[in-house]
Amino acid sequence: MRCATLPSTSLRSTARQNDGMLKFRPNLEEFILDRFILGQMLAPFLFGIMSFTVILVSGNLLFQLAKLVIERGVSLGIVVRLFFYSLPSVIVLTIPMSCLLASLLGFGGMSGNSELVALKAAGISFGRIVKPLVIAGAFISILAFVMNETIVPLSERVAANVLRYEVYRTVPPAFREHVFIRDESGGHLNRVLYIGTVRPRSGEMSDILVQEFKDGKISRLIAAPRGSWIDGSWWLYDGQVFEVRPDNSVALLFSFEKEMLGLSTAPSNLNSATLKPSEMGLNDLMTAIRSAESQGNDTRELRMYMHLRIAVPWASVVLVLVGAAVGSRPQRSSSSIGLGLSVMIVFAYYVIMSLFKSLGEAGFVPVPIAAWTPNAVFLTVGAILTGRANRLG
Repeated sequence: MRCATLPSTSLRSTARQNDGMLKFRPNLEEFILDRFILGQMLAPFLFGIMSFTVILVSGNLLFQLAKLVIERGVSLGIVVRLFFYSLPSVIVLTIPMSCLLASLLGFGGMSGNSELVALKAAGISFGRIVKPLVIAGAFISILAFVMNETIVPLSERVAANVLRYEVYRTVPPAFREHVFIRDESGGHLNRVLYIGTVRPRSGEMSDILVQEFKDGKISRLIAAPRGSWIDGSWWLYDGQVFEVRPDNSVALLFSFEKEMLGLSTAPSNLNSATLKPSEMGLNDLMTAIRSAESQGNDTRELRMYMHLRIAVPWASVVLVLVGAAVGSRPQRSSSSIGLGLSVMIVFAYYVIMSLFKSLGEAGFVPVPIAAWTPNAVFLTVGAILTGRANRLG
């Protein structure tokens, strides 16, 4: 049995009698308390990052890499690069799990060594004890969100390029087909440009259709069999301009041999439209959603991905609260029990998340509600368990 490391004498010296109740004085000892509690969580948190990363990597990533080596003869250098490029997305997933494990093991150890009893005897409520852990969880959530916005999309793009061009030996496409470009200013949609085929390097285009909008409604249509990007401007050739009347009828206004289109987007920038959601930041996702909406496409899947990109990192705060309340029981001090219990709780969280994700994408539940329901459910559970722990103290 390890000796309790809690400086209980110092903490008890900060308690004073006030109307028959012991209260904790907000001074230097509070900082000592917070540092002590966070110190109990550091080792389990790092252990959780390593453990859950190994579990996720060995369960899926290593199998895929081994398949590349066996079936395609991929070199060890490429395999190592793919492994490290894939780690950021895995680590972001393990952060909420590790916060849960840290609070379970940390509070389990404190409870098993009667350190929680000493704190409560000094008049410190369980809510106050768990406060630094919740604040730390919030900072970790922000860190996970920043990683999701910066490192993860970049590493996903690099990994996709390595697979595409070095493993499968795919030649970069000389042209793209069925391209949509949305042009807006001041929050108002100006035009939607459809290009049947475009060569990003040369700027040559074919089968072009432009929908121009006024007050949110289509006012004109421009159709041209070919076009080009010359000196920073779009040029259309041998086309026709049609007027869309209020009764939705269409009438030919005039034909032209060469017409300039006031659009600033260069063809070389169109490659970003091929990114997967995992390779996009929030700005890219919102742009993709607006573009899809302008084309009349269903955007529920993209919007769900965007909301989950924000909601999942905040699971760290929710799960750390649940873990602290559950781990305050002495029988949770075993690391093996804590790890197993963490897996069960995380599994329940992701089952609920997957269920509501499907409901949101199918339209049965509004997307924002579907994305944030798992956090709301576990936050409620954590608040109830914390209230019980307060009363027990």
